[in-house]
Amino acid sequence: MKRNRGRLACVAVLLPMLALAQRTQPKPDVPVEKWAGKTILLIGAHADDDSLSHGTLAMLQAHGNQVYVLTLTTGNVGTQDPNLSRTQLALIRRQEELDALAELGIPAGHYINLGYDDGLLEFEDRKGVVENLVRLIRKLRPDVLMAWDPGMNYQRWHKSDHRAAAYLAADAARAAMWRLLFEGQVTQEGLKEYMVPEYLFYNDYDYGDENTWVDISGFVEKKINAGAKYVSQNGPGWKNYKANLSAEELKQMKDDVRANIRMKDGKPVEGFRYYKGLPDAVGK
Repeated sequence: MKRNRGRLACVAVLLPMLALAQRTQPKPDVPVEKWAGKTILLIGAHADDDSLSHGTLAMLQAHGNQVYVLTLTTGNVGTQDPNLSRTQLALIRRQEELDALAELGIPAGHYINLGYDDGLLEFEDRKGVVENLVRLIRKLRPDVLMAWDPGMNYQRWHKSDHRAAAYLAADAARAAMWRLLFEGQVTQEGLKEYMVPEYLFYNDYDYGDENTWVDISGFVEKKINAGAKYVSQNGPGWKNYKANLSAEELKQMKDDVRANIRMKDGKPVEGFRYYKGLPDAVGK
């Protein structure tokens, strides 16, 4: 009986240690602030999903990396304005995104929109969406994939399109490395299978799995200026869209962006869950 008690005590001590070891994720060998010469692909559901990472994206672009932003939907639903049609809103949101990326120094040609309907992404044909993402991953061959966090050791809850974008991005990264998946891309389009080596997963409300914080001290104003471009989604433009804000309205939008910047050790930061390795294990 004493021997069994001893074994139980050992198990009680080891289990928390094993759980901690499973949750411990590596940090980048080179700090994100020093990355250069990399190709970065961010996958989001909507124009403005990348705003969570605007400081980091501006920094990466300034440091000689090639940054691409891929949006899955046109954002053609997100308004309360009764006078805007879906087409009008889609065009507005596209221009807002291009204007925001220009503030970050990212070329317009590095913006990709796959054109799915806002709010309905999880009801699209998953194979078709993943195939499109795999094609782009194989073409761009990113060193780093940025995407909504699908969750670590569980499926993270996001609102509809964000949830779908997280899982679709992870599935596409997994599929892209196998030459017999979507083999037409290999045999007919001359693309090659490709394994994404590094990931930065972002989230907008629950930061418990973050293990990497990027100091954006030199890029705060770029983040603020870019974030203030999303007039149709924030401030006075959501219920009654107006292309031209007053000086006071613009200041309020910028103040709102500034107020939401996170601080760590007295510095403005953006947080991520960094992962490196086989895409099959991005959630483990």
